[in-house]
Amino acid sequence: MLREQILFADDLDLKKIAQSGQCFRWEEREEGYRIIHGRSCLYLASEIRDGDKQVLHLAWDGESGATLDTWRKYLDMDTDYASLRARIPHTDRALYQAAGAEKGVRILRQDPWEMLISFIISQNRNIPAICRSIRLLCEAAGEKRTDCLGEAYQVFPTPENVCALREEDLKACALGYRWKYVQEAARQVHEGALDLEKLAGKDLQETEKVLEGIYGVGPKVASCIALFGFHQLDAFPRDVWMNRVLKEHYPLGYPAEAYSPYNGVYQQYLFAYARKSQEKAQGDEQAF
Repeated sequence: MLREQILFADDLDLKKIAQSGQCFRWEEREEGYRIIHGRSCLYLASEIRDGDKQVLHLAWDGESGATLDTWRKYLDMDTDYASLRARIPHTDRALYQAAGAEKGVRILRQDPWEMLISFIISQNRNIPAICRSIRLLCEAAGEKRTDCLGEAYQVFPTPENVCALREEDLKACALGYRWKYVQEAARQVHEGALDLEKLAGKDLQETEKVLEGIYGVGPKVASCIALFGFHQLDAFPRDVWMNRVLKEHYPLGYPAEAYSPYNGVYQQYLFAYARKSQEKAQGDEQAF
């Protein structure tokens, strides 16, 4: 077992990240989260000391090959999110308020292949259903490993291993109609028709264009993969929530050029704030 502590001063809120809709293999534990990333499993917790200093506690299985740099990169610790919030003018009341309320969200640096399949699976589903399907897929085809506390976990399956699954195997992962999309995406990556490493070097427009050429991938899913899988921070996924936000707060158009190249970060603030505001409003209605 490897253990580390990091004193971190920038925006970081584990609960907000876990609930942001960008990661599906974070399991809440009593003192933090159990996170499966790559071939490793991390236990991550945070505490506030001396009023405002945040200390991160990390523990992971050293035999997986992961290092402290692995987790620093995964959590995008080299990006100053406080400075990104400082770019937002007070005159943009919607975004300024959302960023203040939702500070602590960070865009994780996740594996493009895993994000490709995860967001194909995510279509028209809630987060618990997405997590369940991904867990079942990992159990069906992922390498079995043991974490630093002796608990079992499955690595996200390779394209080759997903291709080896039969139709009934994929359907057993509760994928619904999406099983065909997962199968075809895995085939393209496995056979080299879709080269994710080369795609990582493309600009946002080209990345989204290529992704939208994959069977079952539309603009919203392509934008999510670009943002969360390729860490293209200008990607701006639009779903029902975001279209509602834009219609209400930006009737003359959202100023994407002014906020480039960090529109994806700002989208996360707006998305989370709008969703929580709606949930609160529904709760208040039920109270009466």
